[in-house]
Amino acid sequence: MPRYADIALRLPSTSERWSGDAFRAELTAWIADAVGEPSSLEPVKIRPWATVWRAETPGGVFFAKQNCPTQAHEARLLVALNDLAARHVVPVTAADRDRDLLLTPDQGPVLGESADDDVDTWCRVVAGGAQLQLEVARYADRLAAAGLTTLAPGDCRSYVEVQLDAFAALPAGDRRAMHADDRAAVRALLPAVSAWSEQVGALGLPLTLCHNDLHGRNVFDRGGGLRFFDFADALLMEPLAALLIPINGLAHALDAGPEDPRLHRVADAAVEVWTDYATAAEIRAALPAALQLARLARTESWIRCTAPMDAAELDDWGDAAARWLTSLTRDPLLSA
Repeated sequence: MPRYADIALRLPSTSERWSGDAFRAELTAWIADAVGEPSSLEPVKIRPWATVWRAETPGGVFFAKQNCPTQAHEARLLVALNDLAARHVVPVTAADRDRDLLLTPDQGPVLGESADDDVDTWCRVVAGGAQLQLEVARYADRLAAAGLTTLAPGDCRSYVEVQLDAFAALPAGDRRAMHADDRAAVRALLPAVSAWSEQVGALGLPLTLCHNDLHGRNVFDRGGGLRFFDFADALLMEPLAALLIPINGLAHALDAGPEDPRLHRVADAAVEVWTDYATAAEIRAALPAALQLARLARTESWIRCTAPMDAAELDDWGDAAARWLTSLTRDPLLSA
């Protein structure tokens, strides 16, 4: 099995399968075995990377999910997280690890339905996410066994080299392609990638869960405690990488630059969790580098997601992985 996702991989369309009668019948039978025959079963989301369905059953309302084959670790991972840190994640009613099917009970509205620019909400999300990371860090081997790809700071330069070569090998006109000028610009950054890796690695932070899509719509507030879900994009990385999506999203929502104190306030909510490993000042100094390297996590998950896309979906999302890898050339999201 390849160590990293393969941009050239093509798989049958998942969205076509999930839209068909055969999958509905398969899902209905699985839910019925778990919680009783559903009186209503309707899709909430069908995307090439995942499908989510809402089921009304004799035992209440549940949500069923299946990921594309290249992200089919979530059922195993969420079962493991319920064993290791149950108070931080959504409960699992049923799971089929072989088919990556998940059934979870309705948890009510998500935390951040309309709070994309709310700094306090982002602080809660990143602090809660960091606490989850801290609790499961000692179980990194178990997370890897659940299927998470490992991308340690020391792996980052070789990862960039591998993916640049893979993009270069795509045939002309491929919708997933990376422009030659962009590949050259990223390749010229390889010494910087090495320097970022050394700076982040020197902190001595453990490898742990990186959600890789951490935002308020992937978390519930249950009695004042946060429960996270949607771990399909996750990797095993140093913990600061999980801040990319929060900082990037808030920067766009607030039109905030790298010196904006609101962004630094959110980052600090996670930094404080890791001060047993390094001082807050040392972690803050390395944050710009960590956020740059975190762009590789987004590259990896998007490469996984493009494999089962049909032609129309590739028109919409096919260049996402190339754009994330090219984003290494952008200025850091935070100042040191």
